[in-house]
Amino acid sequence: MNQLLQISACAVTLLLSTSFMAQGQVKEDFVPSTKNHPGKEYPMVNSQGYARFKVDAPEAKSVTVTLGLGGSGGTKLEKQADGSWMGTTAGPMDEGFHYYHLIVDDGTFNDPGTLNYFGSCRWESGIEIPAHDRDFYALKDVPHGNVQQVLFNSPSTGTHQRAFVYTPPEYGKSNKKYPVLYLQHGWGEDETAWSSQGHANLIMDNLIAEGKIDPFIIVMTYGLTNNVKFGTIDSFDAKEFEKLLIDELIPYIDANFNTIPDKDHRAMAGLSMGGVETKLITTRRPEVFGYYGLLSGGTYAPEDLKDSGVKLAFISCGSKENPEGVTAAAKALKDAGYNAVSYVSPGTAHEFLTWRRSLYQLAPMLFK
Repeated sequence: MNQLLQISACAVTLLLSTSFMAQGQVKEDFVPSTKNHPGKEYPMVNSQGYARFKVDAPEAKSVTVTLGLGGSGGTKLEKQADGSWMGTTAGPMDEGFHYYHLIVDDGTFNDPGTLNYFGSCRWESGIEIPAHDRDFYALKDVPHGNVQQVLFNSPSTGTHQRAFVYTPPEYGKSNKKYPVLYLQHGWGEDETAWSSQGHANLIMDNLIAEGKIDPFIIVMTYGLTNNVKFGTIDSFDAKEFEKLLIDELIPYIDANFNTIPDKDHRAMAGLSMGGVETKLITTRRPEVFGYYGLLSGGTYAPEDLKDSGVKLAFISCGSKENPEGVTAAAKALKDAGYNAVSYVSPGTAHEFLTWRRSLYQLAPMLFK
């Protein structure tokens, strides 16, 4: 498990050059990133996956752009005649979403040109490298579901906790009841991640509009992960979150939403450390969930699922992570008689495009 957080901290690290690449190597078709504030030109991305940054800091002595969960990597930008600092990535970035921030002299700052996203236990800047298959999470002219914030009492933590609940477009138009997927974020993130960085609601809207899934509810809450420090993951048991989830959140959701409140209509999945939580909780409480999903969050072995009655074990990762391990684990489960599916996201590492694609693959398999 230690390796899992190490991957989280460095798998999407990207090196930046201090000067622009030669004209013949980098196409000058840069456009503003879709994660920019309205009207902001930088950062920019081009058709090859390069990113270009411009930071106005005329009094600064140095400016560095860092990329990747945890802010590792990066290099200093070059100061321009007008006092701005500019630089272009040394090579193409992986498709999809990336966190980053700025180091201006000795201070850490977000890029004023971009929207902010909670990652690395802080609000980070975000940049989107357009993916060739981005249509499945694009905002389209289709019926849209609702993502609403709910606050539920949590005696175990001594406070109220927050969750975001996705309900499909048809929800509330009849007395129909729906299955529920409890979908967890990774370390350093929170309950906003799946609907902001992950576009889970748009993925669902598009799948429903295309008739590829029967509608269901998604619940996203904070997994109590971010007090865990690097080097201590082996002692993490998720028991505090297990109590919150099973004794507090699930009863609240079943009491306040039109759910089908049984194991066969309830799933749990999570990315990275959320996958670790999913594995720990589903194996300890098999009577609660009928469908399991580990997205870059480890694997199940046949002995983990003994007497679980699980209907589906879905295991995924990026091709730059541990694809052989994921594929082998699913095969072992299938050989043992379990309904297991592996998925490997092509050309991605421990990053949100891996998990967007994983959700897109998982959703049509749930509640069958």
